[in-house]
Amino acid sequence: MIKKSTASKDFIWAYLIHLGYNMWADSEVSEWCDHVPELTEHISAKPYLRFSEKLWDKLLLQMVKAGINMIVIDLGEGVRYDSHPEISVENSWSTTHLKEELSKIRNLGLEPIPKLNFSTCHDAWLGTYSRCVSTPSYYQVCSDLIAEVAELFNTPRFFHLGYDEESAALQKSFDYVVIRQFDLWWHDFLFFVDEVEKQGVRPWIWSDYIWNHPKEFMDKMPKSVLQSNWYYGTTFKEDEIAVQAYTELAKHGYDQIPAASNFFDPESLNFKKTVEFCEKHIPSPQLMGFIQTPWVPTLDVFSERHSQAIKLVETTIQNLRP
Repeated sequence: MIKKSTASKDFIWAYLIHLGYNMWADSEVSEWCDHVPELTEHISAKPYLRFSEKLWDKLLLQMVKAGINMIVIDLGEGVRYDSHPEISVENSWSTTHLKEELSKIRNLGLEPIPKLNFSTCHDAWLGTYSRCVSTPSYYQVCSDLIAEVAELFNTPRFFHLGYDEESAALQKSFDYVVIRQFDLWWHDFLFFVDEVEKQGVRPWIWSDYIWNHPKEFMDKMPKSVLQSNWYYGTTFKEDEIAVQAYTELAKHGYDQIPAASNFFDPESLNFKKTVEFCEKHIPSPQLMGFIQTPWVPTLDVFSERHSQAIKLVETTIQNLRP
């Protein structure tokens, strides 16, 4: 039987797409490039925008056809922000162009949601400010950007802060390593939550911090923060830490939009299995939707991978219909 929330017109079927792609400071992310060799020349930060507007337009139409109703746009360096134009790169969108595209998105029936990843593992888009973490200038810049983006998006329903994978192990190949731990991690995280909520917007994050800090997470994570735990495998064994997180978040009353991906899954089963597992283990009021995350740039060379990711959502939605 289809759960009422999953079949509801208000249920979220989201797709993550990158405008900016300066999320990694170093090209030595071999496990990623092993899965998608075309990424080798794109995985490190670049001084120019990697984005195809032709593919963007094509994918928007595919999303609408598929039944996707929300697009999460990872902005990064892809916008020439009025508050901090120094973050921009060659061909970054003007704020005027961004607003034009947001209007187009809404006219297609999609809800645009902004994302700026403030994890130190994925903040190369901040340029020199990524090396000023937890300083007064860093807090000011981040506050300015959040306020400007919230305004550009006309006070969106959510603001995705990323905040995933901030650990020394995941930066072992970076030339410059910076991580926050213990009280500082929480101090900065709650700063971002507060800055988003000041704009009348709900914060949204990737939830993997819970994997290694379960008690600390439950004690300190505000219920107001929307959670996207992620598991990109296909076994869904309940003793796997990332899989357990779905049920633990549900048990403690957090709203969730579980994340799936076709990145590591050549058989393309992850999205379908994520939906099946989470429908069984997350109560309807807390299961707000799902998000598909291809994790590749919006470039023509990745057109087929994007189209496959969207098709997987479409097929899943069709199979849920009575």
